Amino acid sequence: MNSLRHLALIFALSAPVLTLAQTVSQTLPNGLKIIVKEDRRAPVAVSQLWYKVGSVDEKLGKSGLSHALEHMMFKGTQAVPSGEFSRRVAALGGQNNAYTNRSETVYYENVAAENLPEVLKLEADRMHNLNFSDEEFLNEMNVIREERRQRTEDTADGKLWEQVYLNSFTLPSMKAAVIGYMNDLHTLKADDLRDWYQQYYAPNNAVLVIVGDVDAKKTLKTAADLFANIPAKQQPDRNMLTGEPFKRDPVNFQTTSMVTRQPLVTLNYRVPGLESLDDKLPYALDVLSEILSGNSSSRLDKNLIRGKQMALSAGANYDLISREMPLFSIFAMPTDDFEVDAVIAELRRELKDIAENGVSDEELNRIKAQSEASEIYERDSMEAQASMFGRLEARGFQYSDEAEIRRRLKAVSVEDVQAAAQLLTDDRLATVVVMPDPKILYHPIVQAANKPQPK
Repeated sequence: MNSLRHLALIFALSAPVLTLAQTVSQTLPNGLKIIVKEDRRAPVAVSQLWYKVGSVDEKLGKSGLSHALEHMMFKGTQAVPSGEFSRRVAALGGQNNAYTNRSETVYYENVAAENLPEVLKLEADRMHNLNFSDEEFLNEMNVIREERRQRTEDTADGKLWEQVYLNSFTLPSMKAAVIGYMNDLHTLKADDLRDWYQQYYAPNNAVLVIVGDVDAKKTLKTAADLFANIPAKQQPDRNMLTGEPFKRDPVNFQTTSMVTRQPLVTLNYRVPGLESLDDKLPYALDVLSEILSGNSSSRLDKNLIRGKQMALSAGANYDLISREMPLFSIFAMPTDDFEVDAVIAELRRELKDIAENGVSDEELNRIKAQSEASEIYERDSMEAQASMFGRLEARGFQYSDEAEIRRRLKAVSVEDVQAAAQLLTDDRLATVVVMPDPKILYHPIVQAANKPQPK
């Protein structure tokens, strides 16, 4: 239940009035939504600025724009020179970073609560004053291309998941890698990034979330004063993400990697995500993913790993709250004793068993209890609380929807789980396998590692 784990318990109203949970929110005239939640357990504060732009918004031949711009956001403004942003945050005793995914780009800082206004001032400045040179762009693109080599081309996992999206979808924007394809990373221009910044880095395309040891009302006013004068921008037409078919001929794709000795297998089904709080199947799909791989008592762990010892690792994943069509993925790393086809068959058998026979009330209740315990533990994290708010807001919901989503997840029945498993049919499926390159098996280092050692 990946979403349930990241949804903390709140009782909040989306208005600029302090509630019992000390959470306030306000949408400024320029469109920026600000959410502030008090958490007094430590004298720190977390700031997360979510821009609603990611790889699904990019055009064919321009993959990697959002991620590249994330890098360039640290290249400075007239007031804050290149590299100075992170140095100033560090001088305040804080930490900062950023990440890009398919749906959004997020910039975050963790600082002593008393230093939060300085961090917000820095973020407001670079929201509308970014200034980088062509030379800085060229240097940073070298860094990004090396990052792609290290994270995608030189890792089996990276290659696997890039191929998952390439083979699961037909729309170019749905297929594209977040980091971008190497050909595109060689042809992107500095002006491409400047145009992307001018289009999407605007208050009316962003959400600011603050959680920490702060006075919610005062902090809301401080943030509003810093960001209120940044002008809104007319947003461009977005890529259509609704034209991707759920059903088509099954896809089977296999490739090799020089950096793995074990095969990697994943089955990926095109399924609906949560578009309305009243949707039913997405909640059940989320619970199904947890039944398959939530913990040591889940089915894949119990049956594939510890039981039949067919896999060194196995799991399932589903993104309940997604801007685009999500995938329900189950994956495994087979042991040396079993062929890939046998492991694929066993993964399919696990799904078929639930589709035909369902799950017991006891199994479902155990999973719900374990997920609730995990959620309570994660509630202690300011970062997790802020991420939950930002994720909901950036993907079309309200932060105050969290309680209702949790309630509906808890209400999922055994019949709902069975219906979710029945949705995972072959006409929704893309199977992707990464095999060890045969040449690696004969590499002297690998052969030496496989040689029996004297006792």
